[in-house]
Formats: sequence, C-alpha cells, structure tokens
Amino acid sequence: MPLALLALAIGAFGIGTTEFVTSGLLPEIADEFGVSIPTAGYLTTGYALGVLIGAPILATLGNRVPRKAMLMALMGLFVAGNALSAAAPVFSVMLAGRVVASFAHGAFFGIGAIVAAGLVAPQKKAAAISMMFTGLTVANVVGVPMGTMVGQSAGWRITFFLIAGLGVFAVLGIAALVPRQPRPERARISGELAAFRNPQVLLAMAMTVLGFGGVFTMTTYFTPMMTDAAGFASSSVTWLLVLFGLGMVAGNLVGGRYADRALMPMLLTALAGLAIVLALLPLATHNKVATVIAVPLIGATGFATVPPLQKRVLDQAADAPTLASAANIGAFNLGNAIAAWLGGIVISAGFGYTAPNWVGAAMAASALVLALVSRALERRTGARGGPGAAGARAGRIVARQESAPERQYS
Repeated sequence: MPLALLALAIGAFGIGTTEFVTSGLLPEIADEFGVSIPTAGYLTTGYALGVLIGAPILATLGNRVPRKAMLMALMGLFVAGNALSAAAPVFSVMLAGRVVASFAHGAFFGIGAIVAAGLVAPQKKAAAISMMFTGLTVANVVGVPMGTMVGQSAGWRITFFLIAGLGVFAVLGIAALVPRQPRPERARISGELAAFRNPQVLLAMAMTVLGFGGVFTMTTYFTPMMTDAAGFASSSVTWLLVLFGLGMVAGNLVGGRYADRALMPMLLTALAGLAIVLALLPLATHNKVATVIAVPLIGATGFATVPPLQKRVLDQAADAPTLASAANIGAFNLGNAIAAWLGGIVISAGFGYTAPNWVGAAMAASALVLALVSRALERRTGARGGPGAAGARAGRIVARQESAPERQYS
C-alpha cells in the first residue's frame, strides 16, 4: 500500500480520538458543568449533526481546491474546534467546539476516501479505504483509552488540548506524505446532486444511518453501562475501550478485504452479526465474562460495515463521488446522532443504561432489511440492463478516467 495512506490514517486517528473519547469522559464532563449524563450525551449528538451539516458543504467547496490543500485545511479546522472545547468555560461553548471540530470530519473522510481509492488499482479500492479508516479504529485502541486515562487522572481539558496537538501533527503528516493531487474538475452542483436520484445511493446511505448508528447506542453511554450496569470499576473502562478498539480494527480490516471480493455478502453478514450482539448485550452485562466477549464483537461487526458501505456509495455515485462520499460520512454521523438521542430518551425514561442496546439492535436489523432490498433491486435491474448495469459501466469509465494523468496539481 502507498505511504500516503499512512498520512490519511494519521488524520483519521486524530478524528477518531476526538469523536469517541467523550464516551469515556462523559461522567467527568457532566460533573464539571453540572449537567446530567443524558445532557452530556448531546456532545455526541452535536458532533454527529455537525458532521452531517459540514460534510456536504465543505465537500462541495473542496471541488474548488486541490485535494491535498483541502485535507490540510480541514485538519486546521479540527485543531481549532478541539482547542475551543478544551478551554470552554461553560457547557454550551464546549458543545460549540465539538461542532466546529466535527465540520472537518465528514469532508476529510469523504475526500480522503477518494484520494485513497485513487492511489491503488480498482480491485484494491475497498482495502485502501479500510487502511485509511484503520487510523479511526486504532484511535479506539490507543487514542481513546489513553485520552480517557489522562482525562480521569489529569482532567478532561488536558485530553482535548492533547487532541488539538495531535491535529497539528496530522497536518504535518499530510504535508509530508500525501503526494500532489490532481485538482478536481469543477462539477456543477446539479451534477453532484444527480447522484442522489439513484435509489441505490439512497439505500446505501440509509443502511449507513441505521447500521452504523446502532453501534453508538452502546458507545455513547459506554462508561455508565460498564460501571453501573455491568459492575466494572471505573479504572476498568480504559481496557474495555481497548477491547472495543481491537474489535474495530479487526472488523475494519476484514470488511475492507472481503468487500473487494463479495461486497453484499460481507455487508449482510456484518449487519446480521451486529444486530444479534447488540440484542444480547443487555443480557451479557449480568456476567462480566460475557460482557468482555460482547464488547469487541460489537466493535468488529459494526466496523466491518464501514468499507463496504463507503465503497458501495462510491460505486453507485461514480459520476459525482466527492459529494456522495462526504454525504455518506455524514450519514454515519446522522446515525450516531439518532442513536445517542434515542439512547438518552430510553435512559431518561428509566429503562436503565443497557436499554439503548435494544434500540441499536432494531436499527441494525432495519439496515439488514434495506440491504436485502438493495440486493434484490440490483439483481432485478442488472438482469435487464437497467440502472444497476449502467452504474457499473459508469464506475468502470470513471475508474479509467481517474487512472489517466491529470494536468493540474496542487
């Protein structure tokens, strides 16, 4: 794999750390600002909504800027948002900082996925995308547990200042390792939006919202679930997060490898597994050994859906990949926001900290149904040479165009 993928993974590592670290620090943040745990959960919801809003806007602006320069600018925005969160005097300012940082998230992964896919042969695109997302998953093995440990011992503000510093390092990594990128052709907004008339693009994004969103019903309230419901000590949260992160890394790599070979079977298997494990987690929390087994399985099945979902959107929106790719990252975070919001509702209603997992299981099961509908539609339209076949032909044409030399570089 090209060394440039390492630079993209560095940026993904920083983004992944800030996205998930609030799960381990939610009680500390809530205590300092004098808000409830469900209210503190809005830090996850606000971040996710910021990704949803910022992704299409910044991705569209990115069509006017060389991709390498755009990636560096996005990481600069990430640094500013985390610094604001770290210095926030009140909860509302911290929430604003989270939203600012989140604006970089969707466009970075959307544009980064296109860059990663363009660095390798067509048959290795999903694997290249998964390599970039490995930074996100490794963040949950190293960044999030370390950030949680630092935050619990030295204060959560120190954690966010360190994350801002990590963003600076990511900017330097992109500058040094990512090669000059072709200036993207300016596409009319009507042409970019045309991709969303493809029902397969909409189905893929709906699967993203529901499938991956199910993971966040567990992660948003991870600490109180593990301590109050499962009976683990607060000091155990760090290594439980490491287990979750290891599952994410494994699932992401497996999903990327097999999505290039059999995308829909990989996606169906992952969604089915995710729904089952989420449904069983409330029962597993009565036994610590069962909980320790379930936590990494949720990470693995959840992140095994990421490469196939992102590749499917790129395949189906081959004529306008930038906006569609970024919008799908926004869809991941729309699912996160919905999951965090629904989880807060069921907790506030008195159902306990494990109840959000039932919501997540229902979301993943709904995504599985949509995946079956998508596959049936693809077989039917492809058989008669309809939109499915046309999309495949368009993808091959764009792949050939992307492999041709470009004239303008950053």
